[in-house]
Amino acid sequence: MDRTYAYAFVVSAISAIIASAPWIFGFISSTVNPATIGNVGSIKAINIGVYWDSNCTDEVSTIMWGTLEPGSSRNVTVYVRNEGNTAVVLSLNTTNWVPANASKYMSLSWDYSGQRVNPKEVIQVTLKLSVSPEISGITTFSFDIVISGND
Repeated sequence: MDRTYAYAFVVSAISAIIASAPWIFGFISSTVNPATIGNVGSIKAINIGVYWDSNCTDEVSTIMWGTLEPGSSRNVTVYVRNEGNTAVVLSLNTTNWVPANASKYMSLSWDYSGQRVNPKEVIQVTLKLSVSPEISGITTFSFDIVISGND
């Protein structure tokens, strides 16, 4: 069983127990928020390729962020290759948030430092999805990640 699905199953089982026996877990509710958030994020790459491996053989089309708790974050490492014939600077953007207000409670960042990426050069990048502890009313979400290479 995939670790992500196993984790989601365990969290779902715990949430079901908490929901069915609030008198047992009532004392927890003031200190622990059992809400979980599921997601799948799509990648759109412009003038570059995004891959799971440094040899650039396994292209990333979707990121399974798994189940996230309020106040948590998740890191995913990918490899970005300049597919063009000139050096580029990369940019990161997110679009198409569903629901639209999810972007108020979640943010995507990366550890890319802004260096120029030469043609066919591959760099390792870590994407970090952070969820605000203030999030409420959102149980699933999706969004597109756009990584562009600009001259």
